[in-house]
Amino acid sequence: MNRTSRWWRTVVAWTVAVVAVAVVAPVGSAQAADDTTPPKLTDGFGLTQVAAPVGTAHDFYLTVATPQVAGEQHIKIILPRGYYDDPARRYPVLYFLHGSPDDPIAQNYPALSMSDRMITVIPDGGARSWYANWLNQNTVLGAQNWENFHLNQVIPFVDANLRTLAAKKSRAVAGISMGGFGAFHYAQARPDLFGQTASLSGDIDLSANSMDLRMAVVASVTDAMGAMCASSSGSCDPNESPYKPGVDSDALFGSPYPVFNVDRRWNEVDPSQHMDRLKGIGISIYTGDGGGSPLDMEFWVSGASKNVKARLDALGMPYYYVNYGDGSGWGTQCDGTHSAGCWAQSLLDLIPRLERAFAA
Repeated sequence: MNRTSRWWRTVVAWTVAVVAVAVVAPVGSAQAADDTTPPKLTDGFGLTQVAAPVGTAHDFYLTVATPQVAGEQHIKIILPRGYYDDPARRYPVLYFLHGSPDDPIAQNYPALSMSDRMITVIPDGGARSWYANWLNQNTVLGAQNWENFHLNQVIPFVDANLRTLAAKKSRAVAGISMGGFGAFHYAQARPDLFGQTASLSGDIDLSANSMDLRMAVVASVTDAMGAMCASSSGSCDPNESPYKPGVDSDALFGSPYPVFNVDRRWNEVDPSQHMDRLKGIGISIYTGDGGGSPLDMEFWVSGASKNVKARLDALGMPYYYVNYGDGSGWGTQCDGTHSAGCWAQSLLDLIPRLERAFAA
């Protein structure tokens, strides 16, 4: 979990410089043999399991392949404690999107395992997917249709295999950092799917008013961090960069530069410019202040969160907003930075709120 903070802190440091210059099983058929064995799920919707599930009956992950995204991907699933006790009971689902460059298996926040009222699904988002279908599908990375993977494959796969309440009001999407962008982007792209959405320190303003974050996204796509590390005289190892291999800056959403509307695709996916699409959806935003340091990613996402809050106020839309500043009073492990301790506390606040919303 800490990799999101560590790598983004380095990305931001460079960014500041840049800116300055199928067949499915019957619904709910999955059943575990015992408490130590994950249930068997059936392939479908373009997903093929390439290895046996790993974990326990209530907390396990799958390894799948899909034509939509190159390589093998993980899907972590956390089931409520009483899931197998009542075969007639169905549950709402939280889709939790991790940050960059983390992975589903590392998402071990205590709050995600505490609920006995919902299923939590954590799909792979790669190191820098940005939860989107990339404009250029012909880079060395291969297929990068992450939005198709998550919305058109993972969700129906989960509904077919587990006892879910497969309805908008019983489905939420939330995420941290890059995943915060993904959560708002997915809820805006498919408001028919989600009744709740939440951003925890999310990159939810990629407009020209927030070029720092836009350039941070570009840095992850191009592996600017690794390139600059290789050309420096410092002790960093460019081979350790999780963003290799770097690809063209336009591969994700086209040109990021706000000249003659060439950045129109960035504006199309920018959550801050389309908050009206979330009308009727519960909105939650959590942010700190990064200790006031521009070398901490939270400093920049805090500005993004404030911009989105202002937009919501202008639209007269309801929302839940927490700015925990330097972390004082927001859990013993939170110091207001872009870090796991703050997100763990935010999830402790968010999960009970989602449970109440699902029960309403």
